[in-house]
Amino acid sequence: MANPTGESESDALRLDFDRRLMLQFRGSVVTSDAGLLAYRELDDALGLTAMASDVLADARTGKNGRHALAGLFRQSVFGRLAGYEDVNDAERLRHDPAMRWIVGGDAAHGSAASPSQMGRFETQWLAAPKNFAALADLSGQWIDLVHGRRPPRGIVLDMDSSVSPTHGEQEKSVWNGHYACTCYHPLFVFNQFGDLERCALRPGNVHSADGWDAVLKPVVARYHQGKVSRIYFRADAAFAMPEVYEFLEAERIKYAIRLPANQVLQSRIGYLLTRPVGRPAHHVRRSHASFSYQAGSWTKPRRVIAKVEWHPGELYPRVGFIVTNMSRPAERVVAFYNKRGTCEQWIKEGKGAIKWTRLSCRTFAANAVRLQLHALAYNLGNFLRTLATPEPIKDWSLTSLTEKLIKIGAKVVSHGRYVAFQMAEVAIPRQMFQEILRLITELRPQPPPAPA
Repeated sequence: MANPTGESESDALRLDFDRRLMLQFRGSVVTSDAGLLAYRELDDALGLTAMASDVLADARTGKNGRHALAGLFRQSVFGRLAGYEDVNDAERLRHDPAMRWIVGGDAAHGSAASPSQMGRFETQWLAAPKNFAALADLSGQWIDLVHGRRPPRGIVLDMDSSVSPTHGEQEKSVWNGHYACTCYHPLFVFNQFGDLERCALRPGNVHSADGWDAVLKPVVARYHQGKVSRIYFRADAAFAMPEVYEFLEAERIKYAIRLPANQVLQSRIGYLLTRPVGRPAHHVRRSHASFSYQAGSWTKPRRVIAKVEWHPGELYPRVGFIVTNMSRPAERVVAFYNKRGTCEQWIKEGKGAIKWTRLSCRTFAANAVRLQLHALAYNLGNFLRTLATPEPIKDWSLTSLTEKLIKIGAKVVSHGRYVAFQMAEVAIPRQMFQEILRLITELRPQPPPAPA
């Protein structure tokens, strides 16, 4: 293709099945991602990219930098938010009108960064130790900005691991028997709003809880700086380890962690494991128990909650144990723990909407950088979902917002003093988009009152 933005100089194509139809290729004046402009407005209102520019160091010297670091950062994050998981699409995106205006600066009337520029930015500049450390902390700093607009009374932290399948000779890509694939094994911590507090990329063959302290402790330290009064923690049985309990107890954090079953635990609730007498019920029969238990590796006894469920048509009960330092009734502890399932849903959203399992670099360091960029894109998308979505779309997932809000087609018309994006009204009408922008405006810092 002679013109990378579209064959705008060629004649229209005719279709034989109906000669009234003409196909005109004007890629330079249309975009399929016009909804990204709402996220750019949110970015400006919260000061997210401005914060990134303050903490990331520009490795370039001299005057050969065509694009500012803030623009390169936006191109990386917003491209992932729109579903472009790596720099393979940068050649086309650099000419896309929406991306050019999101990047800003000279790109608005020229072009954004090329694939080679983006590759160097992500795999070299951001992979430098200081920049990578700043990048890993950035998600938490963004969340602090959001909490400044929406202060929470308490924070619930959910920790879980996931899988990122790999292909080819990628560094530290190892076979994982549980997932039955060659992969990386990233670790995530979310809060109750679905924000990704912190994440880390790990080799594929590590235990699910490997390196938990390096991920969890910085998050706890952030919140202990007077930001919230209560912190809660939930995790599955992979994190049922004495060192985890001891850390949480020392930090005065209430927790509920699933405990693997053993014969001692089963014997403590033997009276609940006898099949109920009489005709089987047509509903689930559920019982709870609470008792003190000390495993051989524990330094002290802890409270354990047991849940026993008899399901219709099943011969044996379903049994689960939870270790906790919470004093609330057993049923409420179980209900609190069960909400941990939303964490798994957020991981699925990251995989589906943001495509954060797409880590295609050869080196582990470059893939670790790209996971952090995916995390920032996820958080930007989630901020708009939780802060600036009108009531009719309040329950939309990130995947739905990507398909219906971000992927709004628009024709771009340039005038002498302004540029108009003529948006298609399909899933998001004008009134709803206007309401999104109004909610974003309310997040901007209010000017100081005029002196009397």
